[in-house]
Amino acid sequence: MWALSSPQPSAQPSPSSAFIPRISRKLAVCFVSLNPSTSTTADNNQLIQSLCKQGNLKRAVKLMSEESNPTQRTYEHLILSCIHQSSLVDAQWVHRHLHENGFDQDPFLATKLINMYSSLDLIDDARKVFDKTRKRTIYVYNALFRALSLAGHGEEVLNLYRTMSSLGMPSDRFTYTYALKACVASECLVSLLWKGKEIHAHILRHGYGGFVHIMTTLVDMYAKFGCVAYASAVFNQMAVKNVVSWSAMIACYAKNGKAFEALKLFREMMLKTEEDVGPNSVTMVSVLQACAALAALEQGKLIHGYILRNGLDTILPVISALVTMYARCGKLEVAQQVFDGMDKRDVVSWNSLISGFGAHGHGKKAIDIFKDMISCGISPSPVSFVSLLGACSHAGLVDEGRALFQAMRKEYGIIPSVEHYASMVDLLGRANKLEEAAKFIDDMRIEPGPKVWGSLLGSSRIHCNVEFAERASTKLFQLEPANAGNYVLLADTYAEAGKWDEVKRVKKLLESRGLQKVPGRSWIEVKRQIHSFVSTDEFNPQIEQLHALLCELSSEMKEKGYVPQIKVVLYDLGEEEKERIVLGHSEKLALAFGLINTSNAEPIRITKNLRLCEDCHSFTKFISKFARKEILVRDVNRFHHFRDGVCSCGDYW
Repeated sequence: MWALSSPQPSAQPSPSSAFIPRISRKLAVCFVSLNPSTSTTADNNQLIQSLCKQGNLKRAVKLMSEESNPTQRTYEHLILSCIHQSSLVDAQWVHRHLHENGFDQDPFLATKLINMYSSLDLIDDARKVFDKTRKRTIYVYNALFRALSLAGHGEEVLNLYRTMSSLGMPSDRFTYTYALKACVASECLVSLLWKGKEIHAHILRHGYGGFVHIMTTLVDMYAKFGCVAYASAVFNQMAVKNVVSWSAMIACYAKNGKAFEALKLFREMMLKTEEDVGPNSVTMVSVLQACAALAALEQGKLIHGYILRNGLDTILPVISALVTMYARCGKLEVAQQVFDGMDKRDVVSWNSLISGFGAHGHGKKAIDIFKDMISCGISPSPVSFVSLLGACSHAGLVDEGRALFQAMRKEYGIIPSVEHYASMVDLLGRANKLEEAAKFIDDMRIEPGPKVWGSLLGSSRIHCNVEFAERASTKLFQLEPANAGNYVLLADTYAEAGKWDEVKRVKKLLESRGLQKVPGRSWIEVKRQIHSFVSTDEFNPQIEQLHALLCELSSEMKEKGYVPQIKVVLYDLGEEEKERIVLGHSEKLALAFGLINTSNAEPIRITKNLRLCEDCHSFTKFISKFARKEILVRDVNRFHHFRDGVCSCGDYW
């Protein structure tokens, strides 16, 4: 209607120019779409930006095609809208339009284009934008660093970072963050750890050590490489810590076998941080992982209460971690209750329950849960099959494991990884099908790594098969020359076979390479306190009482049929001396501590960092009947639930 109005004398404004400032934005959009020619260039740019904010990308693009004088800000809004709507077609059109209008050398827009292509997983296009930009600011570099890091091209980031530095371009706080993240973006190569250390030095030299997010990223980088001491040093030197930095350090401990330290740091965090910056869902996941690692049920219950009080029980990763925690603390029924009470479940939630039942030896139940997951329309992940194959291995379900392995590729399109192959070798090996396990390795479509050969060595040790133990260890000594555990497993196999000269040879090899056996350590939770034991620990105030109790129990149980399994001792000693050594194992000390410090009706829960040895397994079975005590021991492989002289594993572990 406005287009039909007659032109007015110059002294008076036209109806269109008079009404536009007074009409609503929505009406203005309609007005311009009816008659674009009546709007000024500034109005068009503003309306395009407004359409982008409203999510109307198609109309914005149509209007942009008619705009002869677009602005930088308009292009910025169009690019952001393409990102939000993941529209590749519109993204490419905007890029062409931008180029045609002479904005292709605008560094600001170059950063936006790189971010856009990164969000669309078009890393090659992001590189092209960077390569064609002649005036590269630090923001342009940072945009590509971010894109490459997200795409997993860590080494490329570091090479480009080195080039940038050689050109005299100073880094800013974002540059250092992206460079550090790049160090862990490429499969944790050892060479990249050294790059990370160099960047750490640059950060300190250029005065960026006070930026909390940079130092937190440093903690995270060292954590990913397993350098717990470095991460701890960085964390302790931070003058200011926020919830992210506390969470990063707790996660570092939890994921690197330092669960005890993770819980200790969490308690410190609760005392030092304000209520409004307290732990968040990320913190809770790491703390629950630590509780699970130590089978710290009472601690886990306290954390569960905190989660409920603070409304974190609607966050999927937190609830999945709760399911895992209860399962790994021996409370499968509670894990099932938490799972059943979830409003929504993702594949991680289902995997947590599958893994929990599998670790307890309930292989068939784990398979049934998997079937329920499929019937609910949840597609399995690679982790689903790692958990399933592990469940089959613990329960000796060889045929079921073979069928699941075949179904991975044929029915679900999942290509087996090293973890799946290692699980299959473990399944076959534990079932004493070592010939088949060896042939399975020979027929692998990928190169067998340390995990695969480690599974064969572990199975060979269980069944005292020297031939396959030697074959596996030869490969492992080449792949993992610094892993003391491989030497110990071979020596254990020789010792059980009575080949003492070979035991001495392996021990000399171990010593010549400066390697030491990982000491056995056990943990027990009593009255919400975590107590740690090693066989050589003489500082525990109750140590004499513990040894005395163990000697007394051993003597009494021998009269009832207990025979010490001294074959687990690697030294060529007399029987009496070997009995003394096995009686001092860390899990027995923890068991004695539990017997002294818990009530008769209270179950004993112990966690061991290594495989439960044959003698400790036999000893604990006798104790469960002799002392009428329910005892749960979780070793590195699985759960052992002792009751009335019987173990839930059926002596199959």
